[in-house]
Order: sequence, then structure tokens, then C-alpha cells
Amino acid sequence: MTDRAADRARDERQQLTAALRQVAGGSEQALREVYSRTSAKLFGLCLRILGDRSEAEDALQEIYLNVWRKAGSFDPQRASPITWLAALARNRAIDRLRSSGRPRPSEPIDSALGVADERPDALSQLESGEERGRLMNCVSELEGRQAQAIRSAFFDGFSYFELAERAKVPLGTMKSWIRRGLIGLRECLER
Repeated sequence: MTDRAADRARDERQQLTAALRQVAGGSEQALREVYSRTSAKLFGLCLRILGDRSEAEDALQEIYLNVWRKAGSFDPQRASPITWLAALARNRAIDRLRSSGRPRPSEPIDSALGVADERPDALSQLESGEERGRLMNCVSELEGRQAQAIRSAFFDGFSYFELAERAKVPLGTMKSWIRRGLIGLRECLER
């Protein structure tokens, strides 16, 4: 990653962090800014999980209502703004899928690529940067089952239950693999 690209990624992260702080203070303009910077990616994530455009649109609306209510709980020391927002989106989409009783669509995540616009955003800048490299190195240091479970849960949007079914292990085992993997990731990233 070039110094300019790293600077842009850092600036984007700082701007989103500042906007989320302003949202926590009740700024509707800041919420509009967060929406314009992140909605395409979050919509793509929702569409990937839900497999239905209308459901994804409804989920997206709920996500930004949640952002409005919970922006004060965002902690930039624990996660980047886009990571926090993606976690909200993933959880909301999975909740909607569970409550609908529909089976989970099984399209690959690449099917969501055509949904988002082509402008560089915070997530794509971070993915191409040093943070992504560090994260991928740390994931590769994990035990195989833990690494695969974390990739599937956090990058592909599968629920713990779905992962346990796919691996043919009890749900508690899957949760333990992911928990131990996340602890290993945190230790690796803190080095």
C-alpha cells in the first residue's frame, strides 16, 4: 500500500469515526454522511445474506435506525467504523432471515459485487491496506478449523448455527472454535 493510499484510508476512517460521534450527538447531517459513505456496501452485505432485494432494503433502513440509536456505543478502540457498521448489518440481516423462516440463499458473496457502486469506499481501502494484510496473516496463524469458521462467519455472513450444521459439529463446539479463534486474532493483532 502506498503512503497516499494509507493516508486516504486513515482519513476515511477518521471521518467516519467523527461522523458517528456526531450522530451520537443527534446530528441528522452526520447520519446522512454515514449513509452516503457506507450504504452501498451494507446493502450488498444484506443482499448477500437475505437473497431478496426488498428484504435487503428493509434491513438497510433498520440498520440506519439502529445506527441512530446506538452510535454512542461505537468505540473506535475496539473496531473500525466500517467493521462496526458491517457487524450491525450482518446481525440485522441474519435476524430478519431467521424471523422469516425462509431457507438461507446459497449464492456466493461475489453476487453482491454488482450492487455496490464503483467508488472506492472505506472498506475497499482498508481491504487493500496494511490492516487487511495483518488480519489475513493473523487468520492464517490460527488452527485450520478456527480460521475457516471465522472466515465463514465474518467474511461470508454465515451464522454459528449454519456453520455447525455444515461442519457436522455441535453448536457449542462451533462457538468455542470461533471464540478461541477470536482470542488468537486479538492476541496476534496486539503484537
